[in-house]
Amino acid sequence: MLKNTQTLRGLQADLLVGKTTVLASVENYLKNIEATASLNIYIEVYADEARQRAAELDEKIKSQVDLGKLFGMVVSIKDVICQAGKGVTAASKILKGFESLYSATAVERILAEDAIIIGRTNCDQFAMGSTNENSIYGPTLNAADPSKVPGGSSGGAAVAVQADTCLAALGSDTGGSVRQPAAFCGVVGMKPTYGRISRYGLLAYASSFDQIGVLSRSIDDVACLLEVMAGEDEMDSTSSRQEVPDYEAVLKGDFTEKKKIAYFDTAVNHTSIDADIRQQTLDLIERLKADGHTVKAVDFPYLDYIIPAYYVLTTAEASSNLSRYDGIRYGYRHPDARNLQETYEMSRTEGFSKEVKRRIMLGTFVLSAGYYDAYYSKAQKVRRLIQDKTLEIFADYDFILMPTSPTPAFDLGEKTSDPVAMYLADIYTVQANMAGIPAINLPLGTHESNLPIGIQLMAAHFREADLLSFSNYVLREII
Repeated sequence: MLKNTQTLRGLQADLLVGKTTVLASVENYLKNIEATASLNIYIEVYADEARQRAAELDEKIKSQVDLGKLFGMVVSIKDVICQAGKGVTAASKILKGFESLYSATAVERILAEDAIIIGRTNCDQFAMGSTNENSIYGPTLNAADPSKVPGGSSGGAAVAVQADTCLAALGSDTGGSVRQPAAFCGVVGMKPTYGRISRYGLLAYASSFDQIGVLSRSIDDVACLLEVMAGEDEMDSTSSRQEVPDYEAVLKGDFTEKKKIAYFDTAVNHTSIDADIRQQTLDLIERLKADGHTVKAVDFPYLDYIIPAYYVLTTAEASSNLSRYDGIRYGYRHPDARNLQETYEMSRTEGFSKEVKRRIMLGTFVLSAGYYDAYYSKAQKVRRLIQDKTLEIFADYDFILMPTSPTPAFDLGEKTSDPVAMYLADIYTVQANMAGIPAINLPLGTHESNLPIGIQLMAAHFREADLLSFSNYVLREII
């Protein structure tokens, strides 16, 4: 397999002096896709289109006129992000064979800056899962150890970067679905502030939580993509009007400012955390202190309430969002249905996986008349408590640090029979989505089992520039 450790800017410098070509880069990635086919990363590879676009870009580079910010960047997109004329199925039978009529705003913006989309990646069905096993296309395997899961729901996106089949990948993050697989696969994965990137063209799971995120090997490439995709979008009323900073600029120069960092003792010493991950987290904290930063344990009394509240709220939103997949308007329609009632029942029963049906039923239950106040209303109050306490911490600290996952990647099939155990895999990532704040996974190193592990940093709303700058420093100087 051909390794590519260049950042986009390094690649672009080589392209401008004729050291390589975009077509050569695309061919290398296509060879790696073929070599890693057994990992089941891609649902569809756009080989011919990628080659054609690369050839057009090579001609454009010769003139060095009107080159987009992302020229030469090869990107994959998760199978929940729409691209006009391409299939998008959310890894579900209910949408098998469906082609999108329009492109997501994020996709339009990267293509306008001369990126190349090489294919769409496997994922958990409708982004519901933590292992990438809940897919009609079968599980994606971890390139570090194919007997292990890659994490989810953006597991295909994470392995696409891990296995050098693209320079960067777009995923979606509802409760850690970019950061957790990034940790399992040893890559950088970032979820921006809610609303920073438009959700237009992202198939909805839980609309008040979902965000498009970025996976790559370098902070530089994450910054490049985020800057291009971020910003207000008239097609998404929840997109932010906040000015988009020059994210790349903050990565230049030496990082000398000393920061105040909080961590939760209840998280680092939680009963579910792996001993080696705990120790490596504590070692990182000591290295940060030795470099002059203030790192203190703070009280966060709601850690054990995050997961229950999150699953009440997200399943409630999912039960509403997924009602549009009914076998009538688009997607799969059961061939044996004889009337409207049977069309609904049979199409949805066969079209959705067991996990998706479980979440739809749970969401419908918590929204029902007799239980709305007992579950949904109470979970919303808990969400507000979590957000308020999180923002209270940011009044005194620059960042919150914690492990990304309590364990390294686990065996395929290990948690499929116990959904609650799988839900608890999100215990450290869900807080950022509940509060709507930006968060990033950084590769921390290797577990004693030789599997990748990650560390997570969170910042206050719209402080992506600070988060990227500090993350860049941590990767270069501390880890």
